[in-house]
Amino acid sequence: MTKSRVPNRSSDGTHPALGPLLTRRFFARSVHEVAPELIGATLLFRGAGGVIVEVEAYHHTDPAAHSYGGPTLRNQVMFGPPGLAYVYRSYGIHWCVNVVCEPEGSASAVLIRALEPTHGLTEMRARRGLDDDRSLCSGPGKLAQALGITIVHNGLPLDAAPFAIHRRITTPEIITGPRIGITKAADYPWRYGMAGSRFLSKPFPRSI
Repeated sequence: MTKSRVPNRSSDGTHPALGPLLTRRFFARSVHEVAPELIGATLLFRGAGGVIVEVEAYHHTDPAAHSYGGPTLRNQVMFGPPGLAYVYRSYGIHWCVNVVCEPEGSASAVLIRALEPTHGLTEMRARRGLDDDRSLCSGPGKLAQALGITIVHNGLPLDAAPFAIHRRITTPEIITGPRIGITKAADYPWRYGMAGSRFLSKPFPRSI
């Protein structure tokens, strides 16, 4: 069976068709199950957002995970129940949004790295100050800015407003590779992306 590389379009062709909302049960599994299944899902925040085309998994045994050294004020949401938003500032500049996974106390999460913008483009363009849709959400800091997600949304449930994540309709072809911008466990192939997407933060390495 050939896997789709692009989201199914709705009947009027303007938005991808949306699947049912993901519940906390979806996130109460290993990050290595959740991460690839988020590719092709649609993340919305107050009605703006798009199709998830790139994510990274961070397990509690992973030296690159914020939770690796134990709970702190910054990472305490990661130790909470699954299905919460974990928002943090990267390099003191950009907000990044993650989804908390696995049973409470496991402290694992999936970083949302890139979206294909599909909803609320006018608002996202205004927040980002640009009209290039390929650049709106092609990175974790970019997508948080485009959607208007900040630290005040840290710890909010992902299955209730202002968040909504809709299950994908079709299964895309998924590619994997090393994660980006980290120095520890940099060789772990825990970055997942939608093959053929023009909206990735960076290209994936070619398979040898």
